[in-house]
Parts: sequence; C-alpha cells; structure tokens
Amino acid sequence: MLTLHMHPLASYCWKVLVALYECDIPFRSIQINGLPADDTAYVDLWPIAKMPLLQDGDRVVPESSIIIEYLDAHHSGAARLIPTDADAAREVRLWDRFFDLYVHAPMQKIVSDRLRADDTKDAFGVAEARATLDTAYAMLDRRMAAQEWIAGDAFSMADCAAMPPLFYVEAIHPYRAAHPALAAYFERLLLRSSVQRVIREAQPWLRYFPFADALEPRFLDATFH
Repeated sequence: MLTLHMHPLASYCWKVLVALYECDIPFRSIQINGLPADDTAYVDLWPIAKMPLLQDGDRVVPESSIIIEYLDAHHSGAARLIPTDADAAREVRLWDRFFDLYVHAPMQKIVSDRLRADDTKDAFGVAEARATLDTAYAMLDRRMAAQEWIAGDAFSMADCAAMPPLFYVEAIHPYRAAHPALAAYFERLLLRSSVQRVIREAQPWLRYFPFADALEPRFLDATFH
C-alpha cells in the first residue's frame, strides 16, 4: 500500500491529500511531528527533509506536484487530474506552478516571518510577499470570472494546488472581499468532498496555525461540511 509521510496542518500535504481523496486511492499515512529534519528515518528517505513524501514499495516520490503526477500515472483511480492532451496538461501544470510559486510561497513567507524573533523579522521580504499576492489575486480573479476550474472545464491538479493556499491566505492577506470571482471559485472548491475531508481532518491542528485567530469560524466547527 502507498504510504504518505505528512502532517495534517501542512498546506503542501493538503494538496496531495485532496488528490488522493479525489481519486479514491487507498493509502496509509505516517504523521511527521516536529521538524522533519530532526527525524533521522525521514531524512534517510529524503535528505531535503520537506513534506509531503510518498512511498510506493521501495520507490520514494517527493514534492507535491511530482507525487500527484506519479499517482496519475501509476495509481489512477476515480478521477484523472492531468489531461492526456498535451496542451491541456501543460495548462494544468502552468496553474499548478502559479499557485505554488505566487500564492503558496509568499503565503509561507509571511507565516514563517510571524514565527521569527523580533530582531530577525524580514519586513522587506514580507512586503514583497504581500505585493506578489496582490498581483496573483488580480490575475486569478480575472481568470475565474470566465470559468469554473482554474485550468479549464474539469477539476485537476491545478485545483488541488489552489485549495490549500486559498484556505490559509484569507487569514493572512485577505482576498475574498475585493475579488468576488476568486472567492466564488474557493466556495466551489469547498463543495468537494475531498476538500471537506481534508479540512475536517485538520481541525484538531488548526489552532496551532500562527494566524488561527483570523480563520473563518466555520472551518473550526465540528459540523463543517
């Protein structure tokens, strides 16, 4: 059986979990508590020591996008997350990278800065991250005014990449009030059972999120669905 090394609060782990649940692929999870770099067994598997990490027998597959590509190629289930058409697949990969680089990465920059000691904070880097988010929000709002899913007519890997940062970043650098098409897209994501399951499983951990006090109350409610 597939094994996913992960933590239920980690946003890149959410990306892979959404894919696994969308495709109804059986797996077991190993929760990494603390810093992955402090886990000798984990570092032996992947010295970069980032999550998530997938094991399939003796094969070790790192990096969230690569994991989803691997699942789509070798363990396709109820859904396909990357189109067989080359042009459509390239569009999915483009928007997957867009979310990782221009929403997810700046979001994590702001979160990590919140955790720094006062004398090591990076005000300039945080300002750059917020500016990147503003640009990304505007681009995404224009795009989502004309279509249902980020890369076309079907839910894809790009939507798996969109869900975690759009969930967390509203508490950090809000987008919903000023970008209605993007907000409506996020609400469509929330209707999917895979997304609901990921959020419910993370609920016991959400209070540890550095911006937990700004999360929407509905996400902390045990009846969320």
